[in-house]
Amino acid sequence: MPINIYGGGARTNENGLKFEQETSLADALYNAGYTITTRNIVKDKYGNCLGIIAPKHAFYKLILEPEGVDWRDYISKRLLPDEALLNFTNNTVYIIEKKFQHDSGSVDEKLQTCDFKKKQYQKLFYDTDYDVEYLYVCNDWFEQPCYRDVHKYIYSVGCHIFFNEIPLEFLNLPLAEQE
Repeated sequence: MPINIYGGGARTNENGLKFEQETSLADALYNAGYTITTRNIVKDKYGNCLGIIAPKHAFYKLILEPEGVDWRDYISKRLLPDEALLNFTNNTVYIIEKKFQHDSGSVDEKLQTCDFKKKQYQKLFYDTDYDVEYLYVCNDWFEQPCYRDVHKYIYSVGCHIFFNEIPLEFLNLPLAEQE
C-alpha cells in the first residue's frame, strides 16, 4: 500500500500543490539540459526557441492571447491547466493535469473528465495551427488494478496517463544536446 507522505483531509489542496511542485515541467526540462527564460520560453543550448511553458492563468496570457484567442469566443468557462507546453517544433499544445490521491475519493471521477476537457481545449485552438494533447501525471495510487478500466477509457478517448514524472520524450521536443 502506498505511503502517504503528503497528509490529507483538510490539507488536500496543500498536498496536491506539493505533488504538482514535485512534478514541475520547468524543472524537468531544465534538468534535461534546456534553458527556461524568465518569460517561460524553452530554449535549446543554441538559444533556439522550442516552446512556452504556461501554468494555470499564464496559459491565457502566454499562449492564447498571443494567438489572438479570447477564450469567451470558444468555451463558456475558463479552464486552468496545471501546466501547458506549447511546442513550436510540432505545433502541439500539451495540457498537463496532475492528480495525487492516497485513498478513494473525488479525484477518481476527475480522471474520467479528460475527454470533455480535451475537447474544450481543442475548441480554444480551433482557429490556430495547433493540435492538442491532454495528459495526466499521477502518483502511484492510480497504478492499482482497480483503475484499469479508467486507464483504458483515458487512452480510448485519445488522452494519456503517466505516473510520477513528466514524460519528456512524449512532449516531442528536440534533444537539448547537453555538453
